[in-house]
Amino acid sequence: MRLDKYLKVTRLIKRRTIANEACDAGRILVNGIEARASYNVKVGDKITINMGRPLTVKVLNVSEYATKETAADQYAVVEE
Repeated sequence: MRLDKYLKVTRLIKRRTIANEACDAGRILVNGIEARASYNVKVGDKITINMGRPLTVKVLNVSEYATKETAADQYAVVEE
């Protein structure tokens, strides 16, 4: 799944266009490297979001759809 879509599906970022813009601005790191919105997210990746205060999560599951209740089950917060 694309990085921008993953961020939207897991509700880490509210809209896909905002996730896309954050990737273009270099605010999203995957495994410590700046990532483009088209990056293919895999289980085990560490995603760092630098919007306001940094948030690092580890990808536990990649699913095309998630409800509000199951969205947080797709990642684990590593650092806040």
